[in-house]
Amino acid sequence: MSGGPGTYYDRHGTTAADVIAARVPLVEGAPGMYSYLHVEDAAAAAVVALEGGAPGIYNIVDDDPAPVSEWLPAMADAIGAKPPRHVPRWLAQIVAGEVGVVLMTDVRGASNAKAKRELGWTLRHPSWREGFRTAYSTTAEARAA
Repeated sequence: MSGGPGTYYDRHGTTAADVIAARVPLVEGAPGMYSYLHVEDAAAAAVVALEGGAPGIYNIVDDDPAPVSEWLPAMADAIGAKPPRHVPRWLAQIVAGEVGVVLMTDVRGASNAKAKRELGWTLRHPSWREGFRTAYSTTAEARAA
């Protein structure tokens, strides 16, 4: 996932807006692993690839895949929202459907090793932790005002 000020996700809400509205609960420990990417790092990777990268497929993600049980509460904190509530899998299946549950429990993070090795790409925001603070600092400030 890529986000930051001025991006589609910033303008149209999606996950951050749903977290603020308390519509994203944690499903039974939420072990699904996510890889994030700040919009500035996505742009830098595109430039490096266009300027001389070998043709191919590259995972452009940060260095720190994390389980939903870790990043979702951190996102809530970064945007000034209440911590997400915990729900059992059976309830989440009724409300969010099987796809919603799979996104919380079965998703696996990605590795950026090939992009770093073959493109010489480096991250400005190597972890979603720092990326969240950067991307969502204005959201939390606006909510506090």
